[in-house]
Amino acid sequence: MRRTPIPTAAVTLATALLALLTPARAGADAESMPTVTPVAETPALHDDAAGGNSDADDPAIWRNTADPSRSLVIATAKEGGLRVYDLGARLVQSLPAPRPPADDDAPGRYNNVDLVTGVRTSTGRADIAVVSDRGNDRLRIYRIDPSKPGGPLTDVTDPAVAPVFSADQAEINEQRTAYGLATWQDRSTGRSYALVSRRERTRLALIELKPTASGTVTYQRVRTLDLPASFRLPNGTAWSPCAEPGELPQVEGMVVDPATGTLYAGQEDVGIWRMRADLTTRPVLVDKVREYGVPGVYDEATEECTAGTDPGYGGARLSADVEGLTLLQEKDGDGYLFASSQGDDTFALYDREVSEDNEYEGGFRVGAASASLDGAQECDGAAVLNAPLGSRFPNGLLVVQDGHETPDVPDGEGGTRTATGFKFVDLGDVVKAVDL
Repeated sequence: MRRTPIPTAAVTLATALLALLTPARAGADAESMPTVTPVAETPALHDDAAGGNSDADDPAIWRNTADPSRSLVIATAKEGGLRVYDLGARLVQSLPAPRPPADDDAPGRYNNVDLVTGVRTSTGRADIAVVSDRGNDRLRIYRIDPSKPGGPLTDVTDPAVAPVFSADQAEINEQRTAYGLATWQDRSTGRSYALVSRRERTRLALIELKPTASGTVTYQRVRTLDLPASFRLPNGTAWSPCAEPGELPQVEGMVVDPATGTLYAGQEDVGIWRMRADLTTRPVLVDKVREYGVPGVYDEATEECTAGTDPGYGGARLSADVEGLTLLQEKDGDGYLFASSQGDDTFALYDREVSEDNEYEGGFRVGAASASLDGAQECDGAAVLNAPLGSRFPNGLLVVQDGHETPDVPDGEGGTRTATGFKFVDLGDVVKAVDL
């Protein structure tokens, strides 16, 4: 979720000392980080009537095992639905979000997307894309078939699926609905799940995906877990992130390590949590945002928070919001957790090994390749695939959302239209830049 960063009014002596004692690699600022550049970008999306209310948010990379060069990037566009791109970042398919039940109801709004491969269905095994429909508080499921005429995605959502969190349409219209999403296949049982967060709440839900006899996919909620909304600081005081009255610190970016069944969840104004994907263990806070512990007062007139003095309890690598989480998997079991540090337009990398307490390994920026191919700012979602994808991406692919696509486009009224999109980055360039 993009928002105006909370300014820091002052820095205490403790914070200054912490900066001096932190190694340069761990505490490097955005400007000193290595920069990688994209090799392609998708056509700009515009969040207005002329652009179909489309707003780029979260990508997923589907690898075509029969022909990796024909792999696809599946991405959400909020009210604009889903977009499917080829490896050249060209549009392959566009699917609309569902219409609202009534004119006064909230419209469909696709927020996050993730993939499940080899799902057992009544017509054989299939790869599917699972999407959180924030507008209708439901999950939407699409079968992936690159040979299908008209486009690779087909909606196979059971029409009878229930809301994920809401009791009725009135509650859905309040939009405390399905938000962040990550998929998980339990290797011990073979069952497939989605982990779903709730907008403006701290709740996570474990949802089992179930094929039906008719060839559709339904789902059932298994259990929920609530992350903290208030935190005890070292000085003994209680702290909650500043927000609009009634809002709690929500989660959006999530990813599951398939080898260990470990869920990483980004609580936007707090930090990154680690827990079992079945939601049966106590969450551990892996890293905090820099703004952790900073008091703030919400101003209803400006709809912004005014920050107080920083007590120095925050982290050194993430600037709120912490957003898109994705996992780079290596064949030997090693790998890295990528996290979008939206507040300073950087990406932080952590060791995949829980035994090493997910040690910080460095960071990077996605900068401009040319005047017409800019970098990534205010990044919401990201996806990485460490596998060869033909001649375009022989070293793998990183796709990141760009929350401020440039150059600006005139709106016809003297201003500019807000534009977003996705950048495609050669994963090999990231590996070299960060020295992984």
